[in-house]
Amino acid sequence: MTTTLRPESAEETLPGGGRTRRWQIRVNGRPVGGLRTLAFPRGDEWWGEISELEVREGHRRGRATVGALAAEEVLRGWGCTRVDVTVPAESEGGRALARALGYTERMRNLAKRIGAPAALPPGLTLRPLGADAYPAWLASARDGYLRDLLGSGLTPRQAEARADADHRNVLAQGPATPGVALRRLTDADDRELGTFWLNLRQEVLPDGSPLAWLMVVEVAEAERGHGHGRTLMHAVERECLAAGVRDLGLNVFSGNTVAVALYASLGYRVTRRVLGKPLL
Repeated sequence: MTTTLRPESAEETLPGGGRTRRWQIRVNGRPVGGLRTLAFPRGDEWWGEISELEVREGHRRGRATVGALAAEEVLRGWGCTRVDVTVPAESEGGRALARALGYTERMRNLAKRIGAPAALPPGLTLRPLGADAYPAWLASARDGYLRDLLGSGLTPRQAEARADADHRNVLAQGPATPGVALRRLTDADDRELGTFWLNLRQEVLPDGSPLAWLMVVEVAEAERGHGHGRTLMHAVERECLAAGVRDLGLNVFSGNTVAVALYASLGYRVTRRVLGKPLL
């Protein structure tokens, strides 16, 4: 039997100049599954993604493997130098397939339905991050993001391109960007203990309710180890509730074991795992 990948629909253009196409996985010309390829410009490089991979019949016959490998060839033809796959947390088979094809876990998506977060400890205040403090904050946030990207397996060139694109796209108007909350946590002497960047309307969930996304949370280096990370997370959740948002998501890089443990202790659950590899 011959397994092939064939177009299911016409190629589409994505916002920002990306491209995507849906494909059928066929056996002897008969559709048995499908997948989607996506490509996004990151500076002068292109990043690929494989999503919606499914095999509806004939499981454990290598059809998903052939489909994924064929999708990688499509992405190479589109000029991509790297590919990611996103696997639902409950899909052990999907994660095993990705690992067998050389993918390694880079990050996890977490989510939580927000209840009633704790109040700020006495003497601590949450303040907006003003335009005067924004340039220094942005430089620090970008540096931290670069370190995380490099630690997740990206090359310096890929990390630079991804960091620049993400900050440019999501903070188009700096601290005045609509739907964004940039906050700093200070003590009674106005010393900065930490900051966070929250997108209050990242996407809409299937039930129509909004999902907020925590983009960055950072404790000042000199203030680490005093529980301020937990306090900042409570502040993030309170910010969501004040905006009428009950669901919060975030990314955590898999190598950041301290953050992984903190989020687990606060009730966040893994929803998806992102695995990636270079396209050589």
